[in-house]
Parts: sequence; structure tokens; C-alpha cells
Amino acid sequence: MKILWIKTDFLHPTTRGGQIRTLETLRELHRDHEIHYVGYETPGQPEGPARAQEYCTRSYSLPHDVPPKTSPRFAVQLVQGLFSPLPVAVSRYRTAIMRETVDRLLRQIRFDSVVCDFLFPAPNVADLSRAVLFQHNVETMIWRRHVANASDPIRRWYLQQQADRMFHYERQVCRQAGFVIAVSEKDESVMRSEFGIDHVANVPTGVDVEHFTAPAGATTIPFDLVFVGSMDWMANIDGAQWFFDHVLPRIRQQRPDCRIALVGRDPAPKLRERAAATGVTVTGTVPDVRPYLWGAVASIVPLRIGGGTRLKIFEAMAAGCPVVSTTIGAEGLPVDHGTHLWIADEPEDFAHGCIQLLTDADRRRSLATVARQLVTDRFSWTASARLFAEFLDQGPRP
Repeated sequence: MKILWIKTDFLHPTTRGGQIRTLETLRELHRDHEIHYVGYETPGQPEGPARAQEYCTRSYSLPHDVPPKTSPRFAVQLVQGLFSPLPVAVSRYRTAIMRETVDRLLRQIRFDSVVCDFLFPAPNVADLSRAVLFQHNVETMIWRRHVANASDPIRRWYLQQQADRMFHYERQVCRQAGFVIAVSEKDESVMRSEFGIDHVANVPTGVDVEHFTAPAGATTIPFDLVFVGSMDWMANIDGAQWFFDHVLPRIRQQRPDCRIALVGRDPAPKLRERAAATGVTVTGTVPDVRPYLWGAVASIVPLRIGGGTRLKIFEAMAAGCPVVSTTIGAEGLPVDHGTHLWIADEPEDFAHGCIQLLTDADRRRSLATVARQLVTDRFSWTASARLFAEFLDQGPRP
């Protein structure tokens, strides 16, 4: 097949779950198919376009400076969002240059399939009925969870406006798309019920087990608990703050010397401040997260907001690191509490799970062994990409 793939960014440096999922899927698809990739270049990060040949036949790098969420320009976008029918999370990626590029490529080249990767490039695709929408999560559910966990009335009011707009826009795009690919059975079910669609199926998330397996003599970075993820993502910020406020004090009561690290790019200033006050290490961007997983007693996923599936859980499992997660953190994954990981939603239960793994080597070994066998047997990227290609082959034609 000749595939046109449209996304809002390039895939290196690879720091987010959505990037990892797309990168591994495309690497597999590129073995047998011709991939044309359209994305925005990130100012100051030439690595993205430079390494695109690793997963595509040809790439089209488009200039577009997306304001960081800590910048004054993003604050302006938030104000403008009060008067736009589009949610801000979508409108900031709508550009004439991407729309014109996509239109031109469709006129000049005969593609067998068009993939709109995530909801955010969708305003730049003129005819979604001829495209496959790759939904890494259900954005509406994420925004509703932001509303439910908002800390003050004004913030809750604004988030509610954005959640409502996201619902209407996401429902419209899912209905317009020729086919929708979700990343879990749960997300597929939510889209069917929330958006009233039946042209949807799911492709399970994969993991590169060999990559995350510690070789003999591997370098490890020892911490008791590690929280791995992009630390500028709202859901991770919320989860870390919840952990600081409600879980960590309970752990410190029994394990005052517990060593904890937040491992991930661009930690928000308020996370750095809270971490410094509580003796938690904040690494910022690291070249490789694996030594942290190999050296940790457990990986924690204290998420109260999110959607799709958490690659970080499968990666920890592949690395042999037992996991403590909330229900939302493990949402959409075929895992069971007490068999593959520890699941807890209340602070005292989450702390208890952490302490259990910190003190019980047999329990750690049991969870890690069963979990690693699960991902080894069922969740390779090769199998995931093969199913993805089957849906593209049966899907709409441009």
C-alpha cells in the first residue's frame, strides 16, 4: 500500500506515549508499505525531520510554531478559546500550510490509504470520509476527568467549556471519518456509545520486549519508586500532585527513607518545587528511561486523568519492574489486580501497594514474572502493526 500519514509532530526525540505508538507502528508498516509522512517541525529540534527516514519513504516537514503551555502566547490562545467553536487543544494545530500540503499530495499522488493520526490534525483534512482516524484515546473522556478533578470553580468552568466543545468536535470527526482505529476494546466501546458510530475497531498497544529486557551487566539507576512520563502533560502533573499530597505522606510514615524519582521531560515548575520540598528527585529529560526501570523496586502510575492505554505500564512490565497503578492508569489494558500489577485508587490503598512491593521481594518477583510473560506472549509491535495494516487495506480509499 501507499499510505499518506498526517500528524502534528515528528517522532524524535521520542518522549510521549503517542509518539512511541506511532513510531513502532510505522516502523513495522514501513517494511512492506510506502509511507508518506506529513508533520509540523518543532523549532530547535532538527532531529525529528532528520530521522524520519527510519519510518517513512518520504517526509514533508511543515513550519508551525506551537506555543508551549507555559508561554504568554498559549495564554492568549486560551482566551481566544472562549470565542472559538473548536477546543483550544485542536485549534492550535489548524493551519493553511498543512491543509494545502495534504490537498496537494492527494491531487498529485494516488494513495491507497490516508491516516489522520490523533484528532488534532483533523481540521487540515478536507474529506475525512476518505481517511482513517487513528484515535490514541478518547479526548472527551480526558477533558471530563479534568473537569472532575479541577481545583477551583473558575478552572472547572473553563475546562467544562472545553470539554463540551471537545465532545461535539470529537463526535463530529469520528462520524465523518471513513473508519476509526482505537487502541483498546474499552475505547472502542466508549466511541460506539458516546459518538454513535459503528465503523470503529481496536488495535492493541504493543511493546518492544527485547528492547526493555535488561542485558547482563546493564547500567541501573537505583530508586525505590519511579514515575515515568512526560512531566508537562496535564494528567501526569495532576497525578504527581495527588501522589505528593495524599500518598507520599503515608509512605513516609513507614518508609521515611523511600527514594522516589519523577522521570520525564519538561517537568512543570510547580512539580520541581513540590519535589524539592518532599525529597523527591526530578530528572527532566533523560536519554534512556530503561536504567530507571531496571533499578527501581516499582513503577508507579498515579493517574486520575487520561485516556487510551498507558505504554509506560507495558514498558515497565517488559523491563521486569512491578507496577502500582490507579484504575485509570491501567485503563484499557488486559491486566488484573494482584496478578499482573497492584491497582488502587484511594491514597491509603495506593500507599499500601507501594509498601507491599518495597517490603515483599516474593510479591515483587511474582507480579513482575507474570506481567512480563503477558506482554511477551501477546503484545508485540509486529502483531499490532499487522492488524493495523489489515484495517487500512479494508478501509476507505482516498
